[in-house]
Amino acid sequence: MHPTDFTLRGAIEALNEGLLTSEELTRAHLDAIQALNPQLNAYVTVMADQALAQAKASDARRREGIAGPLEGLPLAIKDLFCTAGARTTAGSRILENFVPPYESTVSGNLLRDGAVFLGKVNLDEFAMGSSNTTSSFGPVENPWSRANDPDTRLVPGGSSGGSAAAVAARLALGATATDTGGSIRQPAAFCGIAGIKPTYGRCSRFGIVAFASSLDQAGPVARTVEDCAILLRSMSGFDPKDSTSADVPVPDFAAACARGVKGLRIGVPKEYRLEGTPPEIERLWEQGLQWLRDQGAETVEISLPHTKYALPTYYIVAPAEASSNLARYDGVRFGLREAAKDSDLKDLYERTRAAGFGPEVKRRIMIGTYVLSAGYYDAYYLKAQKIRALIKRDFDQAFAGVDAIVTPATPSAAFGMDEKQDDPVTMYLNDVFTVTANLAGLPGLAVPAGLDAQGLPLGLQVIGKAFDEETVFAVGAAIETAADFRALPRLRAGV
Repeated sequence: MHPTDFTLRGAIEALNEGLLTSEELTRAHLDAIQALNPQLNAYVTVMADQALAQAKASDARRREGIAGPLEGLPLAIKDLFCTAGARTTAGSRILENFVPPYESTVSGNLLRDGAVFLGKVNLDEFAMGSSNTTSSFGPVENPWSRANDPDTRLVPGGSSGGSAAAVAARLALGATATDTGGSIRQPAAFCGIAGIKPTYGRCSRFGIVAFASSLDQAGPVARTVEDCAILLRSMSGFDPKDSTSADVPVPDFAAACARGVKGLRIGVPKEYRLEGTPPEIERLWEQGLQWLRDQGAETVEISLPHTKYALPTYYIVAPAEASSNLARYDGVRFGLREAAKDSDLKDLYERTRAAGFGPEVKRRIMIGTYVLSAGYYDAYYLKAQKIRALIKRDFDQAFAGVDAIVTPATPSAAFGMDEKQDDPVTMYLNDVFTVTANLAGLPGLAVPAGLDAQGLPLGLQVIGKAFDEETVFAVGAAIETAADFRALPRLRAGV
């Protein structure tokens, strides 16, 4: 087996058995990055020297009988996580040369457990997007292609498109990602891998460049559900540096993958049967529910009546928080500085932000500033927060009678880079199945479950109760086992 074909679990076992070293595993991934990244553009910064040094240090620790849970495993880090001494851009020109002096808590936890960092992967600028086409460093290409249209470049989803593409193309064993409205689950589904957004507060947000603070949550993407569970255990934990971090125990998520679903009640929300959903996604959803019934679960129709308001609510709350968070990029303290010789402070702000932010970020700042303005705060932002509370109440009532909820992950398979780009509203509709979990702070897992007529991956989503990721992993693993998804992207198959 080629070293890049290991799952995370498989690599752990191979390293433990001495079948290969971390240095060999890391070199194989760096070689793959060198070969494929010029086409995919998944990595913004490749940290080859640092990765090899970390791998050699890991091998030395292993020889001494010291091995952490992720000892010697090469991972990719979304370029939204601050990495001490390594450039962190958030996909934006305004942070193009920013090198943080500190480590994010999540990436620090991974280093503590022995991980090797291959580099920083691309994303939509400031995590704003569903296609990974808004990055200042160019779009990321999905390694999958349509069977009857192989020349059309497809998006990997966003904002964590670099993370998902890197894992799908075998350029990393796993990757960190973030999810504000679906930015882990949608790219995972588009790229045929697994990805989980944990409960809000499960992973610290310290050191993650902020988009919308009440919605942002870190999580992993990997090739299997169990691999995601292994990564999430290391990423999680209470952090006093994050006031929204939850002081709750971190269970053995990987063990939960083997629990099975016998006796579980699975909710099927009738509001997710949307007009215009492709028949193949409807069929896959029903197939997924049947797989769970075959393994002893019961499916129950439920109602989440405020679902239809989720997208407009999200696209008020998220831009409002973004407009506040991004006010810090002013050209004074850090990042890009654009100033004429005789400019005043106002001119400095205007020049810096005009040059540093891309069109989508500017659009969301403008929307956010508008809905927070004196004349519109009550009409938009306050009303959106009230509807958000109702959406959470819908889930609370539903979970009184079910253990988990299963839905489609996305309303379509991956689309072309030149499709949907002209209409922001059409692009925003990509999040229709995922935003509710963010608004309610609930865990959501995307699992690859099948292929569409063009041979592109489709995923199912499992939503769970707050801090009950174990049941989410159990249901996700049951779907994964039944689906037996083994298809590989065109790029990998052709290497």
